[in-house]
Amino acid sequence: MLLDIKAYLQERKQASLRDLSIHFNVDPEAMRGMLDKWVQKGRVIKISAAACGGCASNCSTAEQEETYEWLERPQRFIQIRKQ
Repeated sequence: MLLDIKAYLQERKQASLRDLSIHFNVDPEAMRGMLDKWVQKGRVIKISAAACGGCASNCSTAEQEETYEWLERPQRFIQIRKQ
């Protein structure tokens, strides 16, 4: 299933949690758990509705959804220590 999610996101670049859940016929909480695996690997990021702006359609607050984006290059997190 993780590879299917990868292919779906690679093809579409972005998808909402709702769209992914419907497409794969999976409960949104279960889908969120699978997406978290890709987030941990640095291949997917969760986009806040305020930062989206993808379609410039002036979404209302009620329509704002949890959206995920596939990253072609993995994000690397660097921990910075104070000395």
